Amino acid sequence: MQRRHFLWTPPALALGAAAGPAMAAPAIISSQSPILPRKGKGPRIVICGGGWGGLTAARYLRELIPASDVVLLERNPTFWSGPMSNKWLVDIVGTDFVNRDMLHPANKYGYTLLQTEVTGFERDKKLVRTAHGLIEYDFLILSGGIRNDYEAWFGNDQRAIEHTRTHFPNAYIPNQEMLSLKSKVKNFKGGTLVMTLPPPPHRCPPSPYERACLIAWHIKKNKIPGKILILDPKPKIAPIGVGYKQAFEELYADIITHVPNAGVKEVDPFNKQIKTAAGDFKFDDAILMPPHQAADMVWKADLIGKDAATGKPTGWADMHNRLFHAKSDDRVYFVGDLMGAISPQFGHYPKSGHVANYIGKIVARNIAERVAGKEVVARLPDNLCYMMVNGDPQEEISVKFEYEVDASGQVNQTQIDMDVRTSDLVKEDFAWINGKFGDFLGT
Repeated sequence: MQRRHFLWTPPALALGAAAGPAMAAPAIISSQSPILPRKGKGPRIVICGGGWGGLTAARYLRELIPASDVVLLERNPTFWSGPMSNKWLVDIVGTDFVNRDMLHPANKYGYTLLQTEVTGFERDKKLVRTAHGLIEYDFLILSGGIRNDYEAWFGNDQRAIEHTRTHFPNAYIPNQEMLSLKSKVKNFKGGTLVMTLPPPPHRCPPSPYERACLIAWHIKKNKIPGKILILDPKPKIAPIGVGYKQAFEELYADIITHVPNAGVKEVDPFNKQIKTAAGDFKFDDAILMPPHQAADMVWKADLIGKDAATGKPTGWADMHNRLFHAKSDDRVYFVGDLMGAISPQFGHYPKSGHVANYIGKIVARNIAERVAGKEVVARLPDNLCYMMVNGDPQEEISVKFEYEVDASGQVNQTQIDMDVRTSDLVKEDFAWINGKFGDFLGT
């Protein structure tokens, strides 16, 4: 399917609006009270999640549909960037580089930013439930990223989950874990540091290896008597396998040990032990990354896909693979890491900032075409990731993904690894990130 035609018609009456005389506001505002009266006569588009994808969608919706009332809901007070955060862990970039103000782009591009928690949805009424109250929508974009599926390891053992989260954080979701992990790296005095990798698909596939390299560089530079043990469920390093393998062997042979086929079977965070398909391991400290799933908001919206063979949840959004709306509700769109599978050839688009930014633009254009009564064009993204493997001299490797549709309508992926580490890629990396920040943060 290359094109689809959708129609949008304005609602007859905004939520809470009165047909007769204006009514007094309730004396107490609760989570069940309607909030945020509509602005203008255009459609209201509510975006849940202010990461790379959500911020991009907000900017371009206002640009493509000037009359639109765009509302961005984000629980964090500031924007934290996953891309570049590994460099931040070892002070190659400062906090001000990865932590940015979100009010500036909201004011610059003219959308409403509300710091709140999304607590649920009433899709039949086109309502989002938040900690501040009810918000109506004509279109809804879910862009909440991932959740850590600790339940895959611990079931309902909340004590083990919280101990793991607080003592062995992985900081793959922007929150206080980022500061906690940085403190862990700074205070690491030696011993065995275990890093678990989630099974695919997971957020930013090459980034755990970059993290291992940069922590190893920190260990090497500061002469810390430490080792890093990477427990990888995959049979080999991927993507950028050759480049990372060379970095491990040529730069950090005495620090990094990569263990393939090491899918986690059992984790004992209290006694610091892990059982895997490749053997059992003890550790002095750890960065424990469980399997990833779509953010909680997708589960709350009841839009998680189901495996055709087993009927079990896939863990990811159930969506049209070319147009990015929910299969069961074409008023709801998905942007970023929470998206479902795209193609039998490669599975999911890489769960990266670059893809989230690209899909944010595509979804904004798709909604704009619907509002204008035009045919909706199915578009393809691309992907580009740069990864630093050495801090002195600064050297990087990278990977590029290109997409095309074959004669049968299937999306196919071509992967191009740039395995030779060079300082030129560092310059490209910073030019790329600054360009992206300028795009959706307006800096």
